[in-house]
Amino acid sequence: MTAQTETRTRPVKVIAIVCNWCSYAGADGAGTARLKQPYNFRVLRVPCTGRIDPLLALKAFQKGADGVLISGCHPGDCHYSEGNYYARRKFELLDRMLPHLGVESQRFKYTWVSASEAARWQSVITEFVGHVQELGPREGRAL
Repeated sequence: MTAQTETRTRPVKVIAIVCNWCSYAGADGAGTARLKQPYNFRVLRVPCTGRIDPLLALKAFQKGADGVLISGCHPGDCHYSEGNYYARRKFELLDRMLPHLGVESQRFKYTWVSASEAARWQSVITEFVGHVQELGPREGRAL
């Protein structure tokens, strides 16, 4: 097996940055309910997606992540009133900038999952990890 073939067959590494109040609780609910999920993602819990600096997502790519998912409370349901509105603005801009930084925009996603949506969390993470797996590992670490 060549090095290139070996690289393409390795599981991708996905980082999920989630808010404590909604998305983390939804992910925890999915785990508690034993819903089938991919094994190759790691969760980073933050108080609110509105407090996430977009550089955190870029740092994850720089350190070897093949995909980054950011998930928070639905707009209007933020524990900190308006944090998810700020997050939406920041991550829309980040999504537009990624191709200019050498990262395909399909490797980044931001979404909303509430605490009661364990099945939605399972669907979102399974779909995203599967999509990143189709893209394969990032080869050029342009960042």
